[in-house]
Amino acid sequence: MSRKRAASEDEGAGDVDALFQLPLPEFTAARNALASRLRKSGRAGDAETVKGLQKPPVSAWTVNQLFWKHRAAFEKLLEAGQKFRTAQAAQLNGRGTDIRGPLEARREALADLSRRAAEVLRNASHSPSPDVMRRVTTTLEALATYGGLPDAPRPGRLSDDVDPPGFETLAALVPRVGDGGTTGPSRVLPFQQAPPKKKTRGSKGDPKEQEREREAERQAQLAAAKAAVQQGEHALRDARKHAEQAEAQLKKAAARAKESERDLREIEKEKTAIDKRYEKASADAESSRQEARAVAERAEAAAESVEDAERELEKARRELTALS
Repeated sequence: MSRKRAASEDEGAGDVDALFQLPLPEFTAARNALASRLRKSGRAGDAETVKGLQKPPVSAWTVNQLFWKHRAAFEKLLEAGQKFRTAQAAQLNGRGTDIRGPLEARREALADLSRRAAEVLRNASHSPSPDVMRRVTTTLEALATYGGLPDAPRPGRLSDDVDPPGFETLAALVPRVGDGGTTGPSRVLPFQQAPPKKKTRGSKGDPKEQEREREAERQAQLAAAKAAVQQGEHALRDARKHAEQAEAQLKKAAARAKESERDLREIEKEKTAIDKRYEKASADAESSRQEARAVAERAEAAAESVEDAERELEKARRELTALS
């Protein structure tokens, strides 16, 4: 691949990453514009891929924002999930490992991200409703279970919520007893049975060996089932906690709304009274203006009468002086 082509593909990947970081209402228009640019630059295949990207629901969009904007906390959850799987593997291999510590660390990391998710939603004018928060938490738990394995969903580019791994997948994540003491995570095999172990020649047809293998398989499945139950219980507790918080917030909001409505009614009453006083004052002012004009007219007429009388008096005096 040429340097120019590699640089172009890196640029395209960066554009796709930026696409999933945008506010949710801007996603569709930005996706279509990116597909158009790619097509015009001669990358028809990439353009079709981008055009096929689905707008994520608000829950998946929130998880994407956590990945891009709260990376340290997000990585802490993935790390806690890895340690939890390692503790499970050690316990299955017969080592006295305390699984409660990793499980509690995983729960705390999940609770921290859940609080950040609610803040992301509120800052973007989305409601952190119990249903949305439940789907966010479920997706985060699923990503923590998958970890950074090759087959895991890609955080930061989620187009939908991520369901928890199925039973077969969950069992495949936990190494079986007798696999050479491996404590690291197995490769996830989504929705497929984990491949059976190869039997050694000495174990072929040995009923006791077969029974031990069946018991090991049962123990691995039992551990996976217990882990699933623990995860479900934590998810339920967190969901109930979020529901209680949302209900408390709803009550506060309802109280504020009721108080605001009461204030509005009082203001409307005051406004009505003010309007009535204003109308009366306006009418009184108009009446006063009319009366003032009438008085001014009478005063002007009276002044003219005084001038006329003064002229007549002066005339009479002159005639009297002439006769004398």
